[in-house]
Amino acid sequence: MTKRAAKRALVLPILAVTLACAFLPTPPDATPAAPTPRPAATAIRQLDGDEPVVITGTIPFTSPFFLDGIAEPFVLLEDETGFIRRDKEFVFPLEGQMIGPVELVEDGLLRYTLPLPAVPQGILADVDNDGAEDPGVMVFAVAYWSNTWGDPFLERRDGRGWSNAYTSARTNPYREDEIDGGTLVIWAPDASQGFPTDFGPDGLLFTEDDPTAAVPAGYSLVNLDERPFQIYKETAPEIELLEGVVAVTDLSGLGYAEAFEALFDKASREYPFTEDKDINWDQLYGEFAPQIEAAQSFDDFYRAIKAFTLAIPDGHVGVSFDAQVFFDDFGGSYGLVLNELSDGTIVVTDVMPGSEGDIGGIRPGAILLTWNAKPIGEAIDSVEPFLGPHSTAHAARPMQLIFVTRAPVGTRASVEYTYPGDTRSQAADLVAQVEYDSLFAALPEFNYDELALPVEGSVLDDSGLGYIRITTFSEDYNLMARLWQYHLEQLLDAEVPGLIIDVRNNGGGNGGLALDFAGYFFDEEIDLSVGKYYNEDKGTFEARGVPTRLEPGPLLFEGPVAVLVGPNCVSACEGFTHAISQAGRALVVGHAPTAGAYGEVGRGQYDLPEGLSLQFPTGRPETPDGQLLIEGVGVQPDLVVPATYESAMGQVDAVLEAAVGALLDRLQ
Repeated sequence: MTKRAAKRALVLPILAVTLACAFLPTPPDATPAAPTPRPAATAIRQLDGDEPVVITGTIPFTSPFFLDGIAEPFVLLEDETGFIRRDKEFVFPLEGQMIGPVELVEDGLLRYTLPLPAVPQGILADVDNDGAEDPGVMVFAVAYWSNTWGDPFLERRDGRGWSNAYTSARTNPYREDEIDGGTLVIWAPDASQGFPTDFGPDGLLFTEDDPTAAVPAGYSLVNLDERPFQIYKETAPEIELLEGVVAVTDLSGLGYAEAFEALFDKASREYPFTEDKDINWDQLYGEFAPQIEAAQSFDDFYRAIKAFTLAIPDGHVGVSFDAQVFFDDFGGSYGLVLNELSDGTIVVTDVMPGSEGDIGGIRPGAILLTWNAKPIGEAIDSVEPFLGPHSTAHAARPMQLIFVTRAPVGTRASVEYTYPGDTRSQAADLVAQVEYDSLFAALPEFNYDELALPVEGSVLDDSGLGYIRITTFSEDYNLMARLWQYHLEQLLDAEVPGLIIDVRNNGGGNGGLALDFAGYFFDEEIDLSVGKYYNEDKGTFEARGVPTRLEPGPLLFEGPVAVLVGPNCVSACEGFTHAISQAGRALVVGHAPTAGAYGEVGRGQYDLPEGLSLQFPTGRPETPDGQLLIEGVGVQPDLVVPATYESAMGQVDAVLEAAVGALLDRLQ
């Protein structure tokens, strides 16, 4: 992660799965007609004056993740054969992909242009329900997409099915993403083809009870919000794409109390881990609603909302960063960077020059004994980190080590410490000064070179093993895909016998990209999980979308693999680790498990009064047999490496050394 990305993460300290541009539905209860694909007509008709030639429009967006990692965005004349068939695995045929450019107009708004080919190369579908076999019509939506893998067009790994976000067609998330409104674009080879004029009694489009009527030859636009549908021609229509299920819930225009009421009502219903985390929503409401009600200033409101989020042990819950509140409560520090050994020893690994700790005589390598007269472990245990919450205790611990040394400016702290091999203890009385260098030094995402690539590889000199470090899954997706493919090709060409993948400091991002990376180590497809979401209509959680699968990549690395992990491997990083370790394919090595924060957050974004943003996870990952996946526990190392004084001080990379030794043993 670059420092720029790290600063963004600090401003909104939420580790999340970056949104895909489209989501794939599960089949509905109704059984729709399954049209037989026919080749498109090839004759070019003379366009009349009203024939659509180009579609333009805007793409409003509110999601804070919308532009993250996107390098090759475009609009697509999206073939809706996937929806007509209810085939969530439908791959958009390459020959039918007509794409157009998009440009950023202003914050929160893109503009697009989509020229229409004289004869589109989509799939004809007979949807007129007349009992006769007809050529049918092509059905399209205008949808926003982006390319990650291969050429500029969409391939199987880029996306399938049909869009339910940033599309001209409106979809219903509570009815399996059925299209129930918006605008479609259709093309008929002649004037004898029919198309539905309404949804019919079952309320579903493209089913046998739809009333139909003949449509004119060529392109037509279909307004599904009119009854009967309005089918018309317009030379240069303008269509706004709909943000759909990922739109931010905007509560910014409400008062403090009203915004909290609306937030609490929605988030508490949709939160997917209530029972797993033993969350008592009534108790939380009773504690925090009065604080919100009593808030007389922004600071009061912010502190109450922040405390509310910290009461929920979930690394994907959080509210945006407020610099003034942070300065007031934690702007002071003593300039110490701490680390913890496996036996509980707390070591000072760095002291900022000129800081209170430096002036007080504390040097790197010191072992802390007490903090303000409390045993150091007890003092750390009582810390609630401001940059939280966390899904697991082992993920919270590094932040507790940071925030035990932070306090309001002017706060005094007495410290007792010693050095290895010294039987005497020393003491220092410190006063917190304005100091942030130790905070940045302790956060790994601030310590990468600004010009470092998100995927970097090498061959380790001593062992001859390959080494790849992945620091995020949320940078330029296309760049990351090319780098990953390049490094794997080079390792295979060099016949490198084994590979170490370092994701110890990877804050997550695009979960689909992470699984694509893992696919390069498998030759068979594996079902990994299903995602469950709250259905507002039914009042229950239900599976949505296609099962998450590990699918083989275009290259196969067959040698032994080790993955280096730790509590700073979060979200999509954890999904990558879980996937690549399937069937014992990779050895997971680390001092501690991954963070244990794996809920999906794309549909849980909120805007609150006075510019605050907040998120809750809404997606629950479960294994195919119904067990909660990763959340609250993390991915456990197969090989647990003790954290020693030497490793804490950076004298050795004990985790890397253990992985090298384990792989060399496997290669013997």
